[in-house]
Amino acid sequence: MKRIGLFAVVLLVVASGFAFSQSNSPTRVGCILGVGGLGDLSFNDLVYAGLQKAQKELGIQFDYVEPQSISDFETYLRKMASMKTYSVIISVGYDQVDPLTKVAPQFPAQKFAIIDESLNLPNVVSYVSKEEEGSFLVGALAGFLKKANTAKNQTIGFIAALDIPLLDKFYAGYEAGARYVNPSVKVIANYIGGNAPFSDITTAKEIALKQFNQGADIIYHAAGGSGLGVFQAAKEKNFYAIGVNSNQNPIDPNHIIASMLKRVDTAAYKIALAAKQGNLKTGETVILGLADGGIDYTVEGSKVAIDPKIIKAVNDIKQLMIDGKLTAPDTHAKVEAFLKANTYK
Repeated sequence: MKRIGLFAVVLLVVASGFAFSQSNSPTRVGCILGVGGLGDLSFNDLVYAGLQKAQKELGIQFDYVEPQSISDFETYLRKMASMKTYSVIISVGYDQVDPLTKVAPQFPAQKFAIIDESLNLPNVVSYVSKEEEGSFLVGALAGFLKKANTAKNQTIGFIAALDIPLLDKFYAGYEAGARYVNPSVKVIANYIGGNAPFSDITTAKEIALKQFNQGADIIYHAAGGSGLGVFQAAKEKNFYAIGVNSNQNPIDPNHIIASMLKRVDTAAYKIALAAKQGNLKTGETVILGLADGGIDYTVEGSKVAIDPKIIKAVNDIKQLMIDGKLTAPDTHAKVEAFLKANTYK
């Protein structure tokens, strides 16, 4: 793999023609990570891991860039597409939608992929996840834990970076899962907002502390790097938190009880595999959930003691979802209808 900067991309446009034009050259993938780059313990690290796996197992090669701001996305997309060396160029995250919408039509022969959003363009394949499924499972875990607690307080919390449809799927699944197994649960939800909703640790901590003061002693976040603030609050006030995207349990195993796994590493690997096999489904949207290994949850790495009966109950629910016998709501507006139609036994 190779990390390249903006200046290097420009040079590669000139220098790479011969090196990558050979018919026996390996499949080459370009990747534009989200702002913040590697080391986020979340999306960027997972996508990178998926491409590393593809390199090891499939023999593909990949180049990646780490944009410093949203304004870099269009420039990187245009430069990579101009090189005409990549079987596919991967964009990571919702904030690359507008740049990709602008650039992709200008390079109709270049194939693109976007992870975590859906675009209706003929040369773009979209990979999205059933976030509501994994969120339902960690919500059920929280609901069971509150049910086992004989105290009157049945409040849990949810903190998202923004009030947008994508993150509404997390909220919907989490509340539905908690109330499915424990109708007494009350969910408090708040949003970070501002100029850096996915990296505002301070605001996330303030919101988590406020929710704790309102009775929430289990808080699930869907806020990227901002989630570190939730973990700081959990440690300070000794309550439980739930991580997201990657396994964040080891960050604070005494307070993080579980993590919802959004396997964008699986998405990255599948994109590389499809590119190598020549069957990228451009113009289509690929949806990954529990059944395809694109979504999951884990308690691995947490030191919080959880009754094995609770883990079994959550895993039984997981199997129902994999078998298609239980479908989590994908918007918060559908939660009440779901709860009326489904009773936990």
